[in-house]
This record gives sequence, structure tokens and C-alpha cells, in this order.
Amino acid sequence: MTDITEIEADQAQGEQEESDVFVGQKKQKPKRVKSCKPENLDLLYTIHDEPPWYLSILLGLQHYLTMFGATMALPLILAVPLCVEDNTLVKSELMGTIFFVSGLSTLLQSTFGCRLPIVQGGTYTFLVPTFAILGLEKYKCPAKVAMGNATEPTTDVLTVSVDMLNATSSMFTTAVSYLVSSTDKLDLDADTSQFDDDPVGWKVRMREIQGAIMVSSLVQVLIGFSGLMGVLLQYIGPLSITPTIALVGFSLFNVAGNFAGKHWGICCMTIFLIVLFSQYMKNISVPSLVYRRGKGFGMTWFPLFKLFPVILAIVIAWVISAVFTVTDVFPNDPDHWQYGARTDIHKNVLQNAAWFRFPYPGQWGTPTVSAAGVFGMLAGVLASMIESVGDYYACARLSGAPPPPNHAVNRGIGMEGICCFLAGLWGSGNGTTSYSENIGAIGITKVGSRRVVQWGAVIMLIFGILGKFGALFTTIPDPIIGAVFIITFGMVTAVGISNLQFVDMNSSRNLFIIGFSLFCGMVIPDYLKNNEGAIKTGVVELDQIITVLLSTNMFVGGFLGFVLDNTIPGTPKERGLLIWRKLMGEHDPESEEENLKCYDLPFGMGFIRRTFCMQYVPFCPTFERCFRWKSQPETETEMVDVSVISSNGGKTN
Repeated sequence: MTDITEIEADQAQGEQEESDVFVGQKKQKPKRVKSCKPENLDLLYTIHDEPPWYLSILLGLQHYLTMFGATMALPLILAVPLCVEDNTLVKSELMGTIFFVSGLSTLLQSTFGCRLPIVQGGTYTFLVPTFAILGLEKYKCPAKVAMGNATEPTTDVLTVSVDMLNATSSMFTTAVSYLVSSTDKLDLDADTSQFDDDPVGWKVRMREIQGAIMVSSLVQVLIGFSGLMGVLLQYIGPLSITPTIALVGFSLFNVAGNFAGKHWGICCMTIFLIVLFSQYMKNISVPSLVYRRGKGFGMTWFPLFKLFPVILAIVIAWVISAVFTVTDVFPNDPDHWQYGARTDIHKNVLQNAAWFRFPYPGQWGTPTVSAAGVFGMLAGVLASMIESVGDYYACARLSGAPPPPNHAVNRGIGMEGICCFLAGLWGSGNGTTSYSENIGAIGITKVGSRRVVQWGAVIMLIFGILGKFGALFTTIPDPIIGAVFIITFGMVTAVGISNLQFVDMNSSRNLFIIGFSLFCGMVIPDYLKNNEGAIKTGVVELDQIITVLLSTNMFVGGFLGFVLDNTIPGTPKERGLLIWRKLMGEHDPESEEENLKCYDLPFGMGFIRRTFCMQYVPFCPTFERCFRWKSQPETETEMVDVSVISSNGGKTN
């Protein structure tokens, strides 16, 4: 049942907030400021809005399902170098841990970090340094031993893991090579005395990874909370942001293609359903039974397809796949092309998962630290930061929030470092970063509410504890996940390209910058993928850092766009900075404070505003008051009315 009055009240409240602006207790006439609910985005709920709790739970579950596929793949990949590819119990425990940490990180980031409706989860940028560390002689897998709960052959898991790695991006060639050769690295005469606490010593390996993640994440904490990232943002404009965000989507086409390629029929059906519900049927409401106080039960119309296009498509395709699995329409032959659409491929994970298990810090023992491990993992941290900055801008744009100010980015990067530290402390075997697919889901569902993502974080925490429920979603076939990736990654790419509306695209300068940045962002990582070991400085740790950074598409494209845009001569209008800075509220302090309230901390703002010294703290919301862009001289023809941009769908005359 749906209490439609709450939805109507929320929408009415949003419309009232758009028409009236308050300063203190005095009501003022509406100002020409950027609306919190842009008409061209057609948002049902913006970042400020709070849907009814039952809707928030369902919408949060939709976010959980969107990020599930990419997150579930990580424990399966890590199982091989940890030497537990046959141990489904350990894999289920790792899966519960990584979902628990993802929920905790999402809750911290959306509440105290950048404050955007952004989902945090495991990151693939940490895989290359992880495999490099576990490829050392002392961490080679010992002789195979019999395990009581082993239920699947090594070759099957190895094949799955290689497929998962091929589905990531070009930076993971090293990891793939390690996986393919892992069976040849089993040293039957290796000394196993260090593994007395468990048969194959996987906890020793995990503790080494934990220590490397924890120490390297402190660098990210320092960069974020010291304000170094915010300083760089003063020189970032649309020509820097566009390749960074666009390459997030472009670089992940292999992910979507590999998952979808397991069965293109199921994938295309899922895509058709998502497009049908989110685009063609978004204005169609369905009758719903509601209860109103004092009036009893009644019927109303509910925008089902507009709110839940992704979850509806997943459930329908999931049920069809389950029916075809039970009736053997999809053959139970791993070599058959339709096998990838079966729902029972990972049933062993569901069978061996515990009903209740609470992940806790240090559950695998005390983390260990080595210099080589820390320097290697540092590359993954730096690449993750670059990706997250682009995601912040994309998420703000889709959720109806203004571009994130310096203090929000500083706090977001710093909080992400803390979350990586917690991931290492809990022992997920991985770090944490923002998820682009969930940002794309905001554009599809038109729900940018922060509260919805926080409910999604709670669901992750619960499913991380209740192992059986979390493992149930492993029965979702890969082609369905691939269909969701195709839709959401495409949306992220489009958001990146849309930033070009602010620049003069008739300028040969701008065409060169954007074309060169995007093309190099694809060429250089692809070259390193096909030429393993091309970077040879003589220092192994430095080679790893440079290789991971240059293998990260969004880093290469964003860095080149940043350097070229700030060194090639161009006017502020030509570079799109006039409109960009107006959207940041630069020229009107009162409207800036009103627009940027969504980035305020959830409590303590009165004390922060009253304390003068807090304006010098880089991660405090008052920091922008003492560190603004320098105003550029503007002619009358260069003055741009932001309200005109909004009404024209982002076009200037």
C-alpha cells in the first residue's frame, strides 16, 4: 500500500521551496538562483527530498541490486590469489564482509563526507597492486589440501575469475596474467610453517593486504582533509571534468560487454524492459490501494514505472531465467552458450553462507605492513581519488545539486580515505570508491534523494550480516547485471559529455583539448594492456604506481584536459568558466549559501558559522568564504543568465 499523500506533500513542499527564498525569518521575493529541482532533469526527488520510508527502502534496494554484480565479483577474483578458490565458505564470508563495509562506507560518505547520494563499494583499482603483492615468492599458494567444504573444482573458479577480470578495464592485465599462471605457481615444496593457523595460509595473505590498504589510505585522508584536492579544483573547469567523467563510462564498456555476453538474449530483454519502463511508460501510473487517516482505504494512482524501472526489469528477467533454469531450457553444460544465464551457477555460495555472521575488525588477525605492499597499493588509492572526483560532479548534476564546492570535495576524499582504512581493518581484501553505475541509476530513476542512498546503505549492512539473504542475490544471472551496466554506464558517459554545453564548441582550441584528452584516455591504457611491463624505471614500486595511473582511463584523460585547459591561452567565456562559476554561485554570496546548503554537515552548523577560525579549515562548509575564485572582468555580452540556461535545457543563445 502507498500513502500517496506523503508523496504529494513532498512534491508540494519542493515547489514551495522553489517559489520562495527565506533569509533568516524574513520572507523575500524569489531570487534568480539555480533551482534545486531543474526542470530539464525531471527529478521526482532531489537531494534534499525525503520520500516515505517504505518507498525509500524499495528505492534503496534498487541501488543495492545495481551495485551488486560488480561488488560480488571481487571476492570471487580475490579467492584465487588467496588460495581459497575451492572454499565457498571463505568466499561467502568475504562477500558478507565487503557488503558490510560498503554499507558502512556509503552511510559515512553520504552523512559526513561529500553529502551526495553516492554509493561506496569495492574498487577494481586495488586489484593490480593486490596481485603484485601476492605474487611474491613467500605468498605462493602451497600444495593443494583437502577441504571439507570444497564444492566446486578449481578450474571452474579460475575460469570465472579470469572472466571477471577481463570484464573490468585495461589496467587489470597483470591480474589476468597472474590468474592464468596461478596454477603453475603452486610450489609443492614450499615452506608452509607460516600457515599453521589455516591449511593454505590465506589469512596470512589477507593480513598483508589489509596492512597495505590501511597505511596507503592514510595518504588519501591527508590529501582530502588538508585541502590539497580543493586547491586543484580552483583550476578545474568543464574541459577538465568532461573527459574525467566521460571516460568513467567509456572505460567500463568491457565490464558491461563481458557480463552481457553470457547471454545476449536475456541481456537485450532486460535492456528493453528498463528502457520501456523508464522512458516510454514513465508517465503511466498504476492504481494502488492506500490508507488515509480518517478516510480509510481508497484507490489512487502511483508512478510505479518512473520510480522502479530497474528493479522491475531485474525481477522480471530474474524470474524468467529461473523458470528456464528449472525446466533446463538453459542447459546445465558449462560449455554451452546459454549456460551463463542460469540462476544456479553460484548456488554453492548460497548453500554455504551462514544465516547470521557479524563481520568485525581484525577478524582475520592483526594486519601486517611492508614497504613494498604500501607503495604498490598507493597507486590504487591515487587512481581511486581521481575517479571519485569525477563521480562527485556527475552525481551532483543528476541529483539536482549544485557542483560540489571545495570543502565538500575535500571532505569526500578524506572520508573515502577513512572508509578505505576501515575496509582494511575489517578485512574485505579491497578498498572503497564511489560507484558510477549507481550515479547512472539516479538519472534513470529520477530519484536523487540522499535519504534513499542511506536506506540502501542500511540494506547493505543487513545483507552483509544475514549471509543467506545476501547470497540469494548471487543467483541473478550475469546477463541481467550486464544490461543494468549498459544502461547506467551510458548515462554516466552522457553526463560527462553534457558539461560541454558550457564551453564554446566552435573554438578549435576547445575541440583540440577535448578530442585529444578523450582519445589519449583510451589509447594509452590500451597500449599498456597490450604491452605488459612497458614501464621500466628500475624501481619496482614506482613501475607499479606509474602503470596503474597510466592504465586508469579517467586519470589520463582528466590530467591531459586539466593541463591543456590551464596552459593553452583562452578567454574565460571560451573555456566555459563564466557559466561554470555562476553555477557555483560565485557572484552572489547569499544565493551561494542557499544553494550549497545540501553540502552542510548534518549537525553543528550553528557552532561552525559562529566560530571565525573554522573558515580556515579546508573541510568545513564555511571554508569557501575565505577562498573563492578571483572574479574575472566581464563585458555586457559575456554576462550569462543562469536561469535562461535552465529554461532552455542547458543551451545558451
